[in-house]
Amino acid sequence: MGKVILICGKICAGKTRYAKKMAKDIKGVILSTDEIMLGLFGQYLGDMHDEIAEKTEIYLFKKAVEIIFAGINVILDWGFWTREKRQFATKYFNNSGIKVEWHYVEVDNENWRRNISKRNNAVINNKENFYFIDDNVVEKFMCLFEEPQPDEIDIWYKNDEENTEYKG
Repeated sequence: MGKVILICGKICAGKTRYAKKMAKDIKGVILSTDEIMLGLFGQYLGDMHDEIAEKTEIYLFKKAVEIIFAGINVILDWGFWTREKRQFATKYFNNSGIKVEWHYVEVDNENWRRNISKRNNAVINNKENFYFIDDNVVEKFMCLFEEPQPDEIDIWYKNDEENTEYKG
């Protein structure tokens, strides 16, 4: 049986890059709400975004269990911004007898702002299929994000200019 790795972190912290590098090392499958939602609905869902994101997460939780029981590791790359969501995820998988491993991708404010700018430029120039992060999204995020406590996290990864490689 595989295990589930849940990646917590801010928007543009480097979670997806981290997940992709880790997936190669552990031969895991990445499940991402953003990837599904952008692929199906594009950039702008307006008032429906949060509702569809929640439904997508529920679907991916179920799909993760199927994949794990097939013997494959799963990496959930969607941020887990609140302690409540992290606790729910842990309980959900533990109730299925699945090992949970939490990774936190931490980024300082300078690198975070730089990452947002890089992402937005890539989106504007049609080089990447990510969400454009405007000031309203940053404000919403800042109101919602609860940095995890050390006792919640198995691997605490500091993403800065010198540390861009996954080290699991």
